[in-house]
Amino acid sequence: MKKVLVYSVLLLIGLIASQFLPDWTGDRYRAVVQWIMPLTMVCLAYIMIGVGREFEIDKNNLRQYGWDYVVGATAAAFPWIFCCLYFVFVLIPGDYWGNWPIWKESLLASRFAAPTSAGVLFSMLAAAGLAATWVFKKARILAIFDDLDTVLLMIPLKMAMVGFRWQLAFIIVVMVAQVCIGYRYLRAWNLPGSWKAVLGYSVVMVIIVEIVHHLSMRVDQNVPIHIEVLLPAFVLGCLMRHPDGHDAHGHHGHETDPGAARAGTWISGAFMVLVGLSMPSIADIKSGGGGPEGLGETVTEGALLAFTPAMEWGTIAFHVLVVTLVTNLGKMFPALCYRREAAWQERLAVAVGMWPRGEVGAGVLVISLSYGIGGPVVVIAMLSLTLNLILTGVFIWWVRRLLASADRDRARRAALGTPGAPG
Repeated sequence: MKKVLVYSVLLLIGLIASQFLPDWTGDRYRAVVQWIMPLTMVCLAYIMIGVGREFEIDKNNLRQYGWDYVVGATAAAFPWIFCCLYFVFVLIPGDYWGNWPIWKESLLASRFAAPTSAGVLFSMLAAAGLAATWVFKKARILAIFDDLDTVLLMIPLKMAMVGFRWQLAFIIVVMVAQVCIGYRYLRAWNLPGSWKAVLGYSVVMVIIVEIVHHLSMRVDQNVPIHIEVLLPAFVLGCLMRHPDGHDAHGHHGHETDPGAARAGTWISGAFMVLVGLSMPSIADIKSGGGGPEGLGETVTEGALLAFTPAMEWGTIAFHVLVVTLVTNLGKMFPALCYRREAAWQERLAVAVGMWPRGEVGAGVLVISLSYGIGGPVVVIAMLSLTLNLILTGVFIWWVRRLLASADRDRARRAALGTPGAPG
């Protein structure tokens, strides 16, 4: 757990620095942010390539992955729905509940609560020594699915804001193509697998994604093509052939090469700092200003900014706590599933492990800012996201305690000669 504590401190350092970054950098703020985001994506790509390299799929039992996708989709949808309902029915005066712009902007702003941060989750679980557990393997697929579901559902939300655009359909086609390629050519590419090579792949991948993004900005600044690096990095890892002598059921995160292990630790640590630094400034959010990525200045009704009453910081803090509880409650559906596979402690551990949020949720808030959404609702969303990040180490500690309890129950049943069926 020492490494988990270090990672948690690095996250906190990044989060604190993100709020002072505008003052420290002045007129260079946008330029600095434009470097922070690609560097964050390089680290995420490196982590996700590693996850993909250890991912195995049973092509003779594809139905299980269909159910996993349903569970992952609920882990993304329920927090989003709960958060949106809270924003509208608690924070907005009743006279405006029938206002479509209120709902439209709330649906977009509350989408921050949907995605689990796959990079943060995998790094933390591996640092806690849990990479060999059923919880890690199940959380791995569920977190990827709920991030993909978040990206997919952002497309109709963007359509609600700006109307239909061909760029949004193009993103869907690219995502489907990547999944098909990953399935068809699983472990088929004989690519160098050293940590330097993987870091190189990550850099090239992010460069390509950024080039596509900036070229699409020239076509339509309001609806750029932004391909999340999480999926292509994961797919590339799936395509890479295992080296001779590799154990297909080996333990992710247990590097046999000391240099690769050190590199993974440093890159995961850098990722934690960068995730914190990538959080938008609360001052920008409260004013409803454009996001730092320069995603465009599409003007909407500004309903949330106009109709949400002003709040004191004490009131905001209360709503942050409630929104955090409500959105994490929405992540609990996996605890009700997989009863034939795992004990109740392990199922609960999977659900708790899905709580960490990060770079994808921050990206949703940046998109919200770029569409002119601001005010107390988005401040609450930002602070709730921040609180979840700060508590990531606590979540992982709880996961470890749950798994230790499950192990004790198994040992007790074995000593008594009781069948060890999952609870």
